[in-house]
Amino acid sequence: MVRYVYDFHQGGRDMADLLGGKGANLAEMTRLGLPVPPGFIITTEACRAFLATGVEPEGLSREVSGHLAALEESAGRCVGQPDDPLLLSVRSGARFSMPGMMETVLDIGLNDDSVLGLAKTSGNERFAWDSYRRLVQMFGSTVMGVDSALFENAITLLKNFRGAEDDVHLDAGDLAQLVETYKSLIHDETGEDFPQSPAEQLRRAILAVFQSWNGDRARLYRRREHIPDDLGTAVTVQRMVYGNLGPDSGSGVAFTRDPATGRPGLYGDYLPNAQGEDVVAGIRNTVPLAELERLDTRSYRQLLTHMGTLENHYLDLCDIEFTIERGTLWMLQTRVGKRTAEAAFTIAAELVDEQLISPDEGLARVSGEELARLMFPRFDASATGEALAHGLPASPGAAVGSAVFDSATAVRRAAAGEKVILVRQETTPDDLPGMVAAQAVLTSRGGKTSHAAVVARGMGKVCVCGAEELTVDVEQRHFTTRDGTVVEEGTVISVDGSAGAVYPGAAPLVDSEVMRYLETGERSEGVVTAVARALEQADGARRLEVRANADTPEDAARARRFGAQGIGLCRTEHMFLGERRKLVEEMILARDDLTRERALAALLPLQRQDFIGILEAMDGLPVTIRLLDPPLHEFLPDRTELAVRIATAEARGDLPDPHDAELLDAVSRMHEENPMLGLRGVRLGLVVPGLVAMQVRAIAEAVVERTRAGGSPKAEIMVPLVGAVEELRIERDEVRRVLAEVSAKTGVSVTCPVGTMIELPRAALTAARIAEQAEFFSFGTNDLTQTTWGFSRDDVEAAFFSAYLDKGIFSTSPFETLDREGVGRLVRIAVAEGRATRPDLKIGVCGEHGGDPDSVHFFHGEGLDYVSCSPFRVPVARLEAGRAALSGARGSDSR
Repeated sequence: MVRYVYDFHQGGRDMADLLGGKGANLAEMTRLGLPVPPGFIITTEACRAFLATGVEPEGLSREVSGHLAALEESAGRCVGQPDDPLLLSVRSGARFSMPGMMETVLDIGLNDDSVLGLAKTSGNERFAWDSYRRLVQMFGSTVMGVDSALFENAITLLKNFRGAEDDVHLDAGDLAQLVETYKSLIHDETGEDFPQSPAEQLRRAILAVFQSWNGDRARLYRRREHIPDDLGTAVTVQRMVYGNLGPDSGSGVAFTRDPATGRPGLYGDYLPNAQGEDVVAGIRNTVPLAELERLDTRSYRQLLTHMGTLENHYLDLCDIEFTIERGTLWMLQTRVGKRTAEAAFTIAAELVDEQLISPDEGLARVSGEELARLMFPRFDASATGEALAHGLPASPGAAVGSAVFDSATAVRRAAAGEKVILVRQETTPDDLPGMVAAQAVLTSRGGKTSHAAVVARGMGKVCVCGAEELTVDVEQRHFTTRDGTVVEEGTVISVDGSAGAVYPGAAPLVDSEVMRYLETGERSEGVVTAVARALEQADGARRLEVRANADTPEDAARARRFGAQGIGLCRTEHMFLGERRKLVEEMILARDDLTRERALAALLPLQRQDFIGILEAMDGLPVTIRLLDPPLHEFLPDRTELAVRIATAEARGDLPDPHDAELLDAVSRMHEENPMLGLRGVRLGLVVPGLVAMQVRAIAEAVVERTRAGGSPKAEIMVPLVGAVEELRIERDEVRRVLAEVSAKTGVSVTCPVGTMIELPRAALTAARIAEQAEFFSFGTNDLTQTTWGFSRDDVEAAFFSAYLDKGIFSTSPFETLDREGVGRLVRIAVAEGRATRPDLKIGVCGEHGGDPDSVHFFHGEGLDYVSCSPFRVPVARLEAGRAALSGARGSDSR
């Protein structure tokens, strides 16, 4: 029989798949002997069973009753008893942390009778009614589906009527009145009463948490963080402890190291006389955690001891939630804390230095995505001017955008291509779509552990919280600074998440310290040194080579500085643009061999000089040069534009330009309904006489010149868009003929390996035959993705990808992360069959997937020799290739 419920003492951190992250860590803290309020965990299996059938799994209710009875026995009191009732919290807890994305219900067990008993036994009538109003509010919105704004409006009206600045200034009578208002709201909105039965409250709360797994914000967060949809959430049922019992009580969040910078020390927020949700919601501004030493020295010292225990046990930054109930410290949660990219590298390096983890484990603790964030520009501090306001630097980085004041506006304006900054008093989980769409988040309330800060750090978004100098007016859609400056919606502002500052206008940017190191090799202390060490560790561990996609000597030189081990894709079509376009036009328009040969002869020295520069920049390293790939019409003027020019001239009574007429005739002759599936790639070389010979001659002569200059050029020639081995055989014979001619003429032996791009499904499926003629394969995953899916990348991403993401057809765009199931299978087939024919076949990838962290892990697992990507992605690919080698798993996940 399936077991659905575990007590805390029956689990541990290694059971996160079953008990969720929260439950597994509560069980682990219980094992360590830390003061954890007792409780039990309903497994993710129960959630999945409920979501699959829509009904409570058989036996779950019986198991919950049994564990609840044991909890009541240990507490010496029962849920729902009229005097001194036992109260419960019901919280979600997925395998991976999803802060604020699913539901929580506190104070389960209170009703019209037990609230009076709680008031009596606690000696605090206000506390009892405050707890009851929290339950009715949470239950009403979470379980019964009442719009949470109705409850917020009711309490705001009451505070305004009483002249109260915040909830703390409402007395017991006010809160009792609020409970009745809330209950009336529930009845009016749902047609049913708030349930007085504690058993019904508990059952419905558990099912509501299950259902919240598929809520809109949870699904959006999972897509953003690439968390699978089929995991489900566990539910933790725990005895309530209270931080809102008076000045000797409170709640807080602590980090064992700074989650923004990684520096060791005591970091966090504390809020006296408050429950935990008040801290993370940001509705009241907290005090620094260090202030707790003055307020409650005993609890403060206990907390420090427990924090040390947890960090030494988890060997990582720990994020801790705690409550002090009348001088008694309770540990409510711990998890490996979300951190910024800077903190991730700094913490990993420091833990290695402290010999708590190995260098390999330190590399496993960072990611290419985090490295990419550190390469982004930052604001030039010398040119930012006077700040509008300062707040807490919750998540670092530099962001510029138009101020907007609600999530829906952020989503709409971002979808139209505008960069926006989401400005709120505080964020709630419902603001997640706007946070995803925005460049940065700015709040006037809350601390480093508020919802805005935690979620922004997890997503790598810039965030400044607790900017108290700002008065945010969402209804009037503006904010006001302390000196009276009004900033209206749509005004451009700059948010510095590293300094915690907000500036007017678009502040100037400068390169990051990490980018400066990658460009120059000069190290500075802190995160730069941590990044350098991680890259060195990755380079020592990785099997995959990392090359760059580069078309100019400048890009090649930059790629080499960034650590590229060659060029995996040099696109020759870029060499036909600009002033050279006229020569290409002449070649295309040629009516006879002589005219075409004259145009090709003029292009030859220009191409040769391009190749000399690139081979010099990459001297001693392989340079894979792709022969001309795009359809020739791309080098000609637009067909419609030509027709309009001719028609306009005729309408004026002028004779059209003869050259325009000639071009229009050529463009019309070459017009294709789908040129990306037409005359391009290898097909061009087969039907345009002399084109391949000219390009190969330019490559060979560049190799000769570099060799004579004392260089060590290593050119490789790649034939694009091959679908049949016969195409490659014919073109390879032409390549070899030209190489032999140049060798004989110059006396310098030129030997360039000849290979092909695998970018058509047929090429992948016939790789065994193609390998008979190819000395190397390079997967062009951009085109392979297009032709496998039947997608035109230029069209479909804007047309319907967002709908596909919303409906769960994609978890991420297949042009960003390789589709392992379809395109990945073609890669696997081609690798196996190609090497069956030619065991020494060199295989790489030159699509942009070569710089995607998850895809790099796949390519490592499939046995490729190298990945190639844009120069700025080279450090990311180096890091991930090292991490992939350490993981050792075939096609393993980089997360």
